[in-house]
Amino acid sequence: MDGAIFLSAGVPDPKRGPQYAATADTVAITAAVSALVHVTLGRRLLVWGGQPAITPMIWVVAHDIGVDYGRWVRLYQSRHFKDEFPQDNERFQNVTYTDDVERDREKSLLAMRKRMFSEHAFQAAVFIGGMGGIVQEFELFRQLQPNAAVVPVLSTGGATLDVGAQAGPISADLANELDYVSLFHRQLGISVREERFKSPETQPAIIEQRFWYPTPKG
Repeated sequence: MDGAIFLSAGVPDPKRGPQYAATADTVAITAAVSALVHVTLGRRLLVWGGQPAITPMIWVVAHDIGVDYGRWVRLYQSRHFKDEFPQDNERFQNVTYTDDVERDREKSLLAMRKRMFSEHAFQAAVFIGGMGGIVQEFELFRQLQPNAAVVPVLSTGGATLDVGAQAGPISADLANELDYVSLFHRQLGISVREERFKSPETQPAIIEQRFWYPTPKG
């Protein structure tokens, strides 16, 4: 199976992160998350860190596509935030819970992220909107997954702009392209001809064997 895709996304809170909320485009964030799920689900494993505003978005798209999303997505959640777990967690039934480290928020998040980035071989990380945690995830991801691609969707604003500034040279379409489905097909190298499979186990290892072909005429 090909490398997983990591999603780091969030909708900035104007009270907790006014500097991020000032540049964030909530409509673009929602559209980009939905597009990423549409492009990847049933084709690549999608991993993310349980941001409460994002999980419901993923559930809505997953529900409509018709593959076994419980096999194609992996949600990580720290028990430090157990009082804030969204009800959507129960729907996914594929949540990895990590320890509450010394009842400390930052230590608990670091432990969760280290486990998340160590348990998968990632093809790429996609960054959408978000606040300071987005930058922390980028820095740790680059450290633990140095060969994976980094895809900061600059048009969504927020902390992703800071990721873009640190990521080095990036393509202009990450700032200008608003057709996010096309953007992710290009950036992640996932062909529009690639079929979706019910589970990773039923997906052929050779990419060309996953393609659909038009029915011959005559």
